[in-house]
Amino acid sequence: MSRSLIRKARLYRWLIFWIMAVTYVIVYFHRLSPAVVAVDLQNAFGATGGFMGLLASAYFYPYAFMQFPAGLLSDSLGPRKTVTGFLVLAAVGSVLFGLAHNMESAIVARVLVGLGVSMVFIPTMKLLSNWFQGHEFSIMTAIVNVMGGLGALTAAGPLAAMTGWVGWRVSFEIIGAITLCMAALVWIFVRNRPEDLGWPPITQLDHVVQPAQKHYEPIKPWQGAKIVLSDRHFWPVAIWFFFTCGIFFSFAGLWAGPYFINVYRLSKAETGSILNMIAVGLIIGSPFYSLLSDKVFKSRKKVLFLSSLGLMVLISLLNIFPEGLPLYALFLLMFFFSITSSAIVVIGFTTTKELFPIEIAGTSVGTVNLFPFLGGALFQPLIGWILDMYPRTASGGYPLAAFKSALFMMLIASIVCVVTTFFMKDTFPEHRSQTV
Repeated sequence: MSRSLIRKARLYRWLIFWIMAVTYVIVYFHRLSPAVVAVDLQNAFGATGGFMGLLASAYFYPYAFMQFPAGLLSDSLGPRKTVTGFLVLAAVGSVLFGLAHNMESAIVARVLVGLGVSMVFIPTMKLLSNWFQGHEFSIMTAIVNVMGGLGALTAAGPLAAMTGWVGWRVSFEIIGAITLCMAALVWIFVRNRPEDLGWPPITQLDHVVQPAQKHYEPIKPWQGAKIVLSDRHFWPVAIWFFFTCGIFFSFAGLWAGPYFINVYRLSKAETGSILNMIAVGLIIGSPFYSLLSDKVFKSRKKVLFLSSLGLMVLISLLNIFPEGLPLYALFLLMFFFSITSSAIVVIGFTTTKELFPIEIAGTSVGTVNLFPFLGGALFQPLIGWILDMYPRTASGGYPLAAFKSALFMMLIASIVCVVTTFFMKDTFPEHRSQTV
């Protein structure tokens, strides 16, 4: 194979990567959009708070439900067809949302959007497995995570500006058109693996011999799922995901706002500024963990342990000082909380991918991705139930004692996170032969 063709193949994988990375930013546009136009929607439909909550969950639940099928489809049908078809579905949902004239049709449209964008992250992980070396996977996953953080940090502003310019209905129709354009780019340029273009596998292109791994050929979708679920090293990672992301989704994703407003008496603007540190932590922490794992410790397990320990320390501090911390400390708190409970997932996904052969990379990552969403879905109402055990204050908020109980429950969960890391297998190439 000529050097020019090898160079072309190496460059082409970056084209594929950036198309998928930009697509992941679009996912965050769709994810954040209801919050940006919530007032407009309530005015347009005369919606109650209950309906608005239902509208938000109309995206969340189908997205969570499709993570396991996403892995199966990525391994069987392939990322190119899967992402293209479901992005078209998301585009249709976005346009229908802009055309909706009642809450019922708006909810149906958001279900379509949630289903559509659910098929981006897992297929992207599959593409990274096929187009990049194993030792590159964690840093590439980190960059994808950074793009998600950038989407979370910047999507709200442009969308708010667009709705002020052309209205929320036209804005969603425009977003639908952009989503359709991304689907076209995926179909035209993305290929599942180098062999689809007549090139040798990426290991031959880079002249790298991969560490020995188990291989199962051929692997049918449900066979891949059986391999994943029957592997004893999979379950510590899955449990770790459940508790770590359960803590993150419940606190950073829902109850941190009421905590800062009710306990610290902060304004909504101040609270919003503090919560923005979640995106900053995700952007900075994702590549940091990748470099820490690949270059410094040369270990997945050690990084997962240290991060989980850090999360436990942060929540312990909240339990010791549930009130009275200075404002700058709250900014730092949410920054490091995001790093230890959200950015760290890049190492969790890398560990899961390295536990299994590349043939079922989509299935393995898709299966483990069920657990963070399950953790969030269960922890959010659990903390709400704990808070509701206490009588409301005169202003209608929750008292300090209620949040103390919730924080203690989070502390117990963080201890479980630390414990699970002891049962993990270190999948870094130099340690793959070890057992626990």
